[in-house]
Amino acid sequence: MQWYFVAVLLTILTSSQGILTTLSQSNGGYKYDYATVPFLAEVFKLLVSSLLLWRECRKSPLPRMTTEWKSVRLYPIPSIIYLIHNNVQFATLTYVDTSTYQIMGNLKIVTTGILFRLFLRRKLSNLQWMAIVLLAVGTTTSQVKGCGEASCDSLFAAPIQGYMLGVLSACLSALAGVYTEFLMKKNNDSLYWQNVQLYTFGAIFNMSRLLLDDFRGGFENGAFWQRLFDGYSITTWLVVLNLGSTGLLVSWLMKYADNIVKVYSTSMAMLLTMVLSVYLFNFKPTMQLFLGIIICMMSLQMYFAPPSTLVDIPPAVKAAPESLREVSIERRTDS
Repeated sequence: MQWYFVAVLLTILTSSQGILTTLSQSNGGYKYDYATVPFLAEVFKLLVSSLLLWRECRKSPLPRMTTEWKSVRLYPIPSIIYLIHNNVQFATLTYVDTSTYQIMGNLKIVTTGILFRLFLRRKLSNLQWMAIVLLAVGTTTSQVKGCGEASCDSLFAAPIQGYMLGVLSACLSALAGVYTEFLMKKNNDSLYWQNVQLYTFGAIFNMSRLLLDDFRGGFENGAFWQRLFDGYSITTWLVVLNLGSTGLLVSWLMKYADNIVKVYSTSMAMLLTMVLSVYLFNFKPTMQLFLGIIICMMSLQMYFAPPSTLVDIPPAVKAAPESLREVSIERRTDS
């Protein structure tokens, strides 16, 4: 399976996440406990990966599976980073509004490129760095609202703590992605075995979060497993399947492509979501949206196209050396 096919599929699934989540609401709220959705998505990914690993183990030769503790102990780290990131996310939203948070979230595009270079030792050309910065500019441009709107004044009115937490959130998100890619590529283990380890710890951490919420609430509504599927509809199950399938595609890209491809997929998904919202939710398109789309498409072309297709440099023609002729000079002496 080619990486660009997976990237396009990831873009489509990611863009539909927000739409499905919005459609799963009822009267502007959720009838279900939205904290159960990530937990069920982790369980779904774990079951699918276990099934695929079982099928792979029935073939010969057996897939490579490292079971040493010094290797397995590295897999909880992404879950811990995401857990910290989620808490920082909520803390950031106490200082800034949603629009400002979304714009600051685009910093993870640049931070991913920096961590990609520092930790994975992957060298990017100057043109690729320009493309990454241009992608961040394009996504930010598409999210900036017109200055005639009330929210325009709030863009730079947040306390300094909000901006610091927003930068920290972007760095944590990029760090989790880069570290996951490091895990997926550090050896030749089976992708499904690596997924089983990742999603086992992911399910454990999400279950711990649900138990912690029950303890804080004094088990007023009972244990989470007693109300796990309360309020679930067909749309809610589609959200779970979408979230789980997206995670499986991301792990594939981490194994056989890289984080930058994932960043482009998610950025294009955000733009696609905004375009689809025009038809589904009567979202009014803005000039900033169209300008952001144009900038992002330019960035996509710059990053993945070979430099020779972007700049028409005529081939250097070496001038043929002129043939040398021997010239005889007669010297005459007058007697």
